[in-house]
Amino acid sequence: MATNLSPVIVALDFPNSTQALTLARQLDPARCRVKVGKELFTRAGPSVVEELQSLNFDVFLDLKFHDIPNTVAGACRSAAELGCWMVNVHASGGKSMLEAAAEAVQNSIHRPLLIAVTILTSIDNDALRALGFGDSTESKTQHLATLAHQAGLDGVVSSAHDVATTKQNFGREFLTVTPGIRPAGSASADQARIATPKGAVDAGADYLVVGRPITQADEPLSALEQILTEINPR
Repeated sequence: MATNLSPVIVALDFPNSTQALTLARQLDPARCRVKVGKELFTRAGPSVVEELQSLNFDVFLDLKFHDIPNTVAGACRSAAELGCWMVNVHASGGKSMLEAAAEAVQNSIHRPLLIAVTILTSIDNDALRALGFGDSTESKTQHLATLAHQAGLDGVVSSAHDVATTKQNFGREFLTVTPGIRPAGSASADQARIATPKGAVDAGADYLVVGRPITQADEPLSALEQILTEINPR
């Protein structure tokens, strides 16, 4: 893999591997990592992960595993064997499931970072209440982050608005992966809780998941470089 200190993970949310790989070839694996989610993985399978790895990209397998402990453990073990750099599970699967996932990857030859999804950035307080939860997105996020931390996971996926509290509660080493990143002036689309790249990094986010602002740009690499410049002005 390329030496990579970039916090940016580009979401390859495409319906097929041809489009995903075409976009990936326009990027620099030393300047970003890439994410393979449900749509692409369902269509293309493990081979697209392997093809991206052959292009020297670190791959975040974003399938948000959520099932009984044994099933999730097996899925995480398979992701590790595939050589994924990062994999995620839903914290709402419960502590036993989280512990099983952590144990499954612990002794892997290529141990991936194991991250728990807290509250999706498409969900705001109104949506959370509609699900039957009386607390706020902030308090629910911290409750789920506590479960993930206790189970030995590496960090959580959460909104930029929750990062500072998460770091305060669990320390700098507990990673925060932040989706809903929109450069200033970009449309929010289907995200309810968004942040600019600099705002997220200043809040303490370790990794930023960026999709459409890069993948739908006329020049994806230039869009990526603009985000990196915003984070670290030269």
